Amino acid sequence: METTERADIGVFGGSGFYSLMEGAREAWIETPYGAPSDRVAIGEIAGKRVAFLPRHGKDHRYPPHVINYRANLYAMKMLGVRHIIGPTACGSLARDVKPGSMVVADQLVDRTTGRTDTFFDGPVTTHVSFADPYCPTLRPIAVDALRSLNIDTHERGTIVVCQGPRFSTRSESKWYQSQGWEVINMTQYPEAYLARELGICYVNISLITDYDVGLEGMPPVSHHEVMEVFKRNNERTKTAIGRIVENIPVAADCSCRHSLEGAR
Repeated sequence: METTERADIGVFGGSGFYSLMEGAREAWIETPYGAPSDRVAIGEIAGKRVAFLPRHGKDHRYPPHVINYRANLYAMKMLGVRHIIGPTACGSLARDVKPGSMVVADQLVDRTTGRTDTFFDGPVTTHVSFADPYCPTLRPIAVDALRSLNIDTHERGTIVVCQGPRFSTRSESKWYQSQGWEVINMTQYPEAYLARELGICYVNISLITDYDVGLEGMPPVSHHEVMEVFKRNNERTKTAIGRIVENIPVAADCSCRHSLEGAR
């Protein structure tokens, strides 16, 4: 299960990001954990090798709770990827985090159930620290890139990850809001954590598509509404990713790379 393909930086996202790269070609990557969500597109941005994988598959065939996260992350590892950018469509749990704005998350709360969320099933017990879920090297690069494009940017925020595919009840949403969490999403766990187990730097960009129903006076969200806002902001997000890629120091060391030190 080897591949001769190579990339420095990985991107997970929707199919609209294929136009990010010039001269991209696609490759199936076979992993010990099964097939990833789709073929990986490999090309160049700003002179750097970039691998792009639609986390739900090209035709959005995999809902959040059945994505093979381990295969997706391990495919990136097999390509030699050392940095991953993970843009996501998210709901807002705070009035000052408005639809159309973007959040570079610094914390995560897992409310999912039953997802396969580790590469370490034994026989050596491995406890990886996840105190700070997102890469300290990539986060400020992402913040600067978004602000350079005049995007309304929140430089930190907590994402609560719900199981999906259903949206939250009003009571659940109010509870999340009462905890002071800013963003709600369905895919950040275990995606971000599995990157940490593999020693890959990972940064999230949360594109806010709607206010969640727990905010007083907010109507129930629909998938159609979410996708409409996401499409309108697709070009801004692609431009931001290009700028982030341009500024990533691919050879630099980072604490994420040393995630297994002291874990056993």
